[in-house]
Amino acid sequence: MTTYYYCVASRKFLLEDEPIHEVFKERTRHYHEEEKEIDFWLVEQPAFLNAPEFAQIKAQCPQPAAAIVSTNATFINWMKLRLEYVLSGEFEAPSATIPDPLASLAPVS
Repeated sequence: MTTYYYCVASRKFLLEDEPIHEVFKERTRHYHEEEKEIDFWLVEQPAFLNAPEFAQIKAQCPQPAAAIVSTNATFINWMKLRLEYVLSGEFEAPSATIPDPLASLAPVS
């Protein structure tokens, strides 16, 4: 099992109001230069929010939601400080209630 850290907010906030794609682009470039494996993902309508243990978080987050998920706690803490209006936390996966930590409920276009 792996510990995943997340920041979750409304999809509109993360994808339209904040330049999150710029942050991801710069971080991806940096990781490639350092020959480091990518350890962060953007998940639209994250399925982990449907796990029973996330009922309170899901209720607090405007829907549809989006999440930044990472195995790097420092990166998520930095994102939370940078973005301010996000909920953050951690979870273990795979588990009985979260079989795929990066699963999305968003329709495939």
